[in-house]
Amino acid sequence: MPKKLVISIVDDDETVRETTLDLISSMGFLVKSFACADDFLKSDDLCRTSCLIADMRMPGMTGLDLHNRLVESGTAIPTILITAFPDDRDRTRARQFGVKCYLAKPFEDKELLKCIRAAVGSAEPN
Repeated sequence: MPKKLVISIVDDDETVRETTLDLISSMGFLVKSFACADDFLKSDDLCRTSCLIADMRMPGMTGLDLHNRLVESGTAIPTILITAFPDDRDRTRARQFGVKCYLAKPFEDKELLKCIRAAVGSAEPN
């Protein structure tokens, strides 16, 4: 995978954030991680991000709220939402708002890679 593609992870759970960062880095991507949506929005990495992976449920701004805010501001970034509390209504809402993938934690490495590839235009999800 090309190093120039930046994948940003926004998750309030440090363990999930670091584990996901290590996994995606091992796939050859440049990865940045943030503990909350506000940190990501204030970062210089916002404009370099090719794919956003965000937790569905975080204090403050949720992953879906972050995605919608980016779309509304004209900075739409392909988004993958991850959640420890999968819900069909949330999944449906996320898809309606243009989220690329909605994954339940813990997710398989292959599943995440497939979603990243779909998000950056290398493949389409099933």
